Amino acid sequence: MCVAVCGKVIEINGGDAKVDVLGNICRVSVKFVSARPGDHVLIHAGSAIEIVKKETSDEINAIFEEMAGFDIQ
Repeated sequence: MCVAVCGKVIEINGGDAKVDVLGNICRVSVKFVSARPGDHVLIHAGSAIEIVKKETSDEINAIFEEMAGFDIQ
């Protein structure tokens, strides 16, 4: 199963961007969206696939943070 995560674009270099995903800085392709620094993006398989509102990004990240507290066996 694959999931998408959200992050905030910090810097763009050509077709790649540095994106903050829950405090981790990741390199993400932004070739499919017109993202700018400060935008929040939905990321799947190393590519930003959609620009989302900050509120949407916060909601999705809150779900991931909540899931991190569960013990899955």
